[in-house]
Amino acid sequence: MKRRQFLTGSIVAPVLAAGAQQAGDKKREYYALRRYELQRGPQPKLTEGFLAEALVPGLNRIGISPVGVFSVSIGPQDPTFYVLIPSTSAETLVNADFRLEQDGEYMTAAAAFFKATDKQPAYARVESSLMLAFEGWPKLTLPPVTAQRGKRMFELRIYESPSDYDHRRKVEMFNSGEFAAFEKAGFWQVFFGDTLIGPRMPNLTYMLAFEDLAARDKMWKAFGASEEWKRLSSSPRYNYEEIVSSITNVILTPTSYSQI
Repeated sequence: MKRRQFLTGSIVAPVLAAGAQQAGDKKREYYALRRYELQRGPQPKLTEGFLAEALVPGLNRIGISPVGVFSVSIGPQDPTFYVLIPSTSAETLVNADFRLEQDGEYMTAAAAFFKATDKQPAYARVESSLMLAFEGWPKLTLPPVTAQRGKRMFELRIYESPSDYDHRRKVEMFNSGEFAAFEKAGFWQVFFGDTLIGPRMPNLTYMLAFEDLAARDKMWKAFGASEEWKRLSSSPRYNYEEIVSSITNVILTPTSYSQI
């Protein structure tokens, strides 16, 4: 059996079946989130060259856009690049690398990255997750300043839960009013994803944007004081036990070629 057929059949088939049940304007997007963990030295330059000159334009040529590429400003494991790849189809994301391998322009641009040796590798490790957008926030939303390359920073938050039941209640909590609290606080809400395949499950990942760190601090204070958050956080359905056991929080800066 070909590797491509095996991946689509054994791993993604349940995901594709779930996606087929979505209907109408509320059809939810899928997200691939890649994390390129690097070591200081030549790796950041080599990997960034691959992302900027090969991966982003290659994905655009096969119809995947916008692609976000971010570097870590505050958070663990710096230097690291995060790449956010959205699509209306899980199959498109799963088959993206196979399709890129047939793209001569992509393979030429990626040659130095692919030919890196074990003595001088291009990266330390790559980690990937596949996510399905929340029902209440079905599509990625670009910050309004993105088109003009305006000033913006991003916060990526990953919430792990102690059980699938607690995880489902946390997702429900977002769909029941947290979006409104973020909006009133002034955040630009980018995406909210339920992890289908990835490490440390069950978990969810979401991304917020703002102009700078001062604006972020002000917005989080407004969020915590909002009536929407007070109502949700005091609800017996959500506060009788800890439904989030671990939070990973990373502040990201978009690269010059990021489309988000």
